[in-house]
Amino acid sequence: MIDTNNRLISPIERQGDEAWDLSLRPKTLSEYIGQNKIKQNLEITVAAAQKRGEPIEHVLLYGAPGLGKTTLAHVIANEIGANIRVTSGPAIEKSGDLAAILTNLEAGDILFIDEIHRLPKIVEEILYPAMEDYALDIIMGKGPSARTLRLDLPKFTIIGATTMASLLSAPLRDRFGITHHLNFYETADIEKILRRSARILGIEIDGEAALAIAQRSRRTPRIANRLLKRVRDYCEVKGDGKISVKDSLEAFHMLEVDELGLDLIDRCILETIVNKFQGGPVGLNTLAASTGEEMDTIENVYEPYLMQLGFLDRSPRGRLVTTLGYKHLGLTGPLV
Repeated sequence: MIDTNNRLISPIERQGDEAWDLSLRPKTLSEYIGQNKIKQNLEITVAAAQKRGEPIEHVLLYGAPGLGKTTLAHVIANEIGANIRVTSGPAIEKSGDLAAILTNLEAGDILFIDEIHRLPKIVEEILYPAMEDYALDIIMGKGPSARTLRLDLPKFTIIGATTMASLLSAPLRDRFGITHHLNFYETADIEKILRRSARILGIEIDGEAALAIAQRSRRTPRIANRLLKRVRDYCEVKGDGKISVKDSLEAFHMLEVDELGLDLIDRCILETIVNKFQGGPVGLNTLAASTGEEMDTIENVYEPYLMQLGFLDRSPRGRLVTTLGYKHLGLTGPLV
């Protein structure tokens, strides 16, 4: 079984990505490439809040990993000139952990909670009055003599980020005044991101090479920047340091990433369905056993992109490889 987080084309943040992403992170909405409708809405939100002299409403950002939710949170903080505190749902294990964070916030601060869907239920309930009334309810004592002490908090903004908005409870989701869904990027926007990253890093890259990398990025900026790093390394060792389309294609051949960003595991899933199950349908249980991968991994990591490309389809009876999937594998198509 392969560690999915260590795949080159995995959208999940890997060790070493954080420092790399930080150096390339845009600081303002004008520098942020893509997600144009969200940017337009946020420009109005920020301008209106500044005009009233108030913090912006609580913001929920959701979408697939690697699309820039954390980056957008920092951009919002920069735009309104606010301090930002960063934490994550799994890091806040007890209500006391959250209370310590909230009582240290100052007026206008932003608290960014990544993976907010993973907050423990008891912590989430402490968050409700904090978001709604800017108050922290502390229970003193136990049993019949217990009483509640309410502490006033300065007005602040919570920005929550999640890859699974459906896992948020309705009471928590309803307390966000602003909700934005980050979509996958267009290839043209990924090209712009790559050129910007190359400029910042002092890398010379030609237009065809930028397009070749963008086409393999699975429409995800984090993957695009990671591929840029790997291609840069190849060109420095095997070429003259400049990223050309010729060297880029050679690098991708060595890395076994095809022209649509599929790697060995993606192709293995398609080939398993075709060769062992005549193209499907095949149940998820059976497919997991045949490939040696976990069902959740196949369903949540591999399938979404294959379905987005139109190579895989789900039916009540199981998974099927489509005509497009057969064509990508160089096959003529399922027998009818």
